[in-house]
Amino acid sequence: MTVLELTTYITFAIVLQIGGFAVLAFFRHWQVYQGLKGRAAGFGNGLPEQADRELPPHPGPAGHAAPWEGFRDFRVARKVFEDESREVCSFHLVPVDGQPLPGFRPGQFLTFRLDVADPSTGGVKKTVRCYSLSDRPGLDHYRISVKRVPAPKGSADLPPGLLSNHLHDHVIEGDVLPVRAPSGHFFLDPGSGPVVLIAGGIGITPMLSMLNASLENGDSREIWLFYGLRNGAEHVMKTHLEALAEKHPNFHLRVCYSRPLPGDGKGTDYQNEGHVDIALLRLTLSLKPYHFYICGSPAMMESLVPALDEWGVPDQNIHYEAFGPASLARPSRRQPEKTEAGPAAQSITVTFSKSGKSLTWDENAASLLDFAEENGIEVASGCRAGGCGSCQVAIEEGEVDYNQAPDFDPDPGSCLLCISRPRHDLTLSA
Repeated sequence: MTVLELTTYITFAIVLQIGGFAVLAFFRHWQVYQGLKGRAAGFGNGLPEQADRELPPHPGPAGHAAPWEGFRDFRVARKVFEDESREVCSFHLVPVDGQPLPGFRPGQFLTFRLDVADPSTGGVKKTVRCYSLSDRPGLDHYRISVKRVPAPKGSADLPPGLLSNHLHDHVIEGDVLPVRAPSGHFFLDPGSGPVVLIAGGIGITPMLSMLNASLENGDSREIWLFYGLRNGAEHVMKTHLEALAEKHPNFHLRVCYSRPLPGDGKGTDYQNEGHVDIALLRLTLSLKPYHFYICGSPAMMESLVPALDEWGVPDQNIHYEAFGPASLARPSRRQPEKTEAGPAAQSITVTFSKSGKSLTWDENAASLLDFAEENGIEVASGCRAGGCGSCQVAIEEGEVDYNQAPDFDPDPGSCLLCISRPRHDLTLSA
């Protein structure tokens, strides 16, 4: 045997041994992942959705007050634009009464009720909207970051966002706004497990709250932020996010531009061209039992949430909040039970007395609010999460079931359409 042949055999044996160790390490890693995933899923398929989990106590420094009832006056202490296009503006709010602020769960929102000029009627319209808190708890002020909502393209009949444009154009520093206490079921759970935050456009606001809270508290768990937007002109708090990524080795920032401008630099301003999708997540993330928190447009949710489900992420590890006029029904892996043939299930009739419509309830509808809107019935709405009370409607006959416990307590004999479904035949004053 020549020296060259011997060297070749030795090299081949070393490569084969290294490959074997790599396969064994991957197999053990996969077993650990599957075990963690199995334990997470082992609590049963009957787990409530993330919106139904028990709320932990409000975080925040000792001595902070409990949440207030009704609306409380806040003064706009600062007004700051957060992007180059000046389409996103932050409002720093301090309580007029000077009393301490209650803490909140990172990801929750504030509810506003303002009298706003209505260009369609020439009068004044009382408008309720909810905006996510965009900074951490424990400060002497609250912060929201609001995107100006233009009129939809090609829809001359639809006006621009009433309250967002009012806040941008008419609210100045020193103005006083009535505000409800922080609420909402979309928030970051405390813990040490790895977290993936996914934001589309203005969906970055609750993620900022989650991220700032975690890193300020010295949280050492692995945190990823995938942030999708069109280009650098719309990049909210770019310098702040980059500074956090530079300072905290456990925080990993991935920015995606779908339509980068000529001056946007790949590798500096953004890392990926295109949208945040399941392919990017699978290529980037290792095999760990991540908890995913997603906030974006309905189109983003309709793509990502089912894709995560198909990837095998347990339902209880997927937390999301959609913004815009639509909500998203959570997919389910549960298969319908086989039953013996029998009479068809009795249909439910929902009557909207003021609108003069009696309709057969659609079991695929996420809520009575969605069902009403799908059938051309206009109902006021705000948070679409049971927190603001805008969609409260009197029940004339029948009963409803709630998808989750409401944060807002409806009046006796009334219900919140955004989180309820009919128990049986139902008549509503709408």
